[in-house]
Amino acid sequence: MLKQRVVTALIIAPLFLVGVFATNILGFALFLGGIVTVGAWEWARIAGWNDQLPRVSFAIATAVCLVLAWHLPAMVVLGVALVWWMFAFYLILQFPSSSSIWQPVWLRCLAGLLVLVPAWKALVSLRAGVMQVNPEISTVWLVLYIFLIVWAADIGAYFAGKTFGRRKLAPAVSPGKSVEGALGGLVAVSVLPFVVAPLLQISPSQTGVLWMMTLSAAIFSIVGDLLESLGKRVVGIKDSSQILPGHGGILDRIDSVTAAAPIFVLLALATGWIHS
Repeated sequence: MLKQRVVTALIIAPLFLVGVFATNILGFALFLGGIVTVGAWEWARIAGWNDQLPRVSFAIATAVCLVLAWHLPAMVVLGVALVWWMFAFYLILQFPSSSSIWQPVWLRCLAGLLVLVPAWKALVSLRAGVMQVNPEISTVWLVLYIFLIVWAADIGAYFAGKTFGRRKLAPAVSPGKSVEGALGGLVAVSVLPFVVAPLLQISPSQTGVLWMMTLSAAIFSIVGDLLESLGKRVVGIKDSSQILPGHGGILDRIDSVTAAAPIFVLLALATGWIHS
């Protein structure tokens, strides 16, 4: 299993970097759209569809929604995402009693759209934007920074959970996660802004704003991770698919990003950190 994970990571990491750094805005939108469309195909299984026809149909419908989202203002789409993720947090807190809300297939499909489409819109808007605090720095680095937030949170949570984990964070949703692990992840993430601030050449006050955006995104990344776990638990599956050997599916790799990206970009737009 470990060998599979390493080999898969060595393959997808360069592809990810090429998709982020070696494309123009349209190319990045198409690259990311392909990933999101596959994620939608996986989400259809969480929605309760196992046959390929409805799963492919949902993936196509999601791709159409991406085209529509391209023409909508970023603040509108991301504002909807904020409301959705706050509601998702409520669903997680109330689980398993909230599992009844997931029964209608159409509602689970709508949830999939609210998870995937705003995340795509956020990253594309960020890639197309200008960093107001330092226009000489490309926003492509902020795209990578969002992934760094998620990776730092995961690594910090893993080691803190292994070392100090005692209290379960959401036992009915994901028994393996602990409160101490989540706090450890947030502590690890809190260091990031101070590491990258000299590279971005920003002022201390702007570093404070970046710290606030980073911590907020990290908190919601935990919600994104737990929401996918909740969805899989309701339908009784372990992984969203087996597309990535050793890693599960696309959704299993981007679940945290789907929540972190909209929150980070929404705050970056609202605070004037970037202009889209």
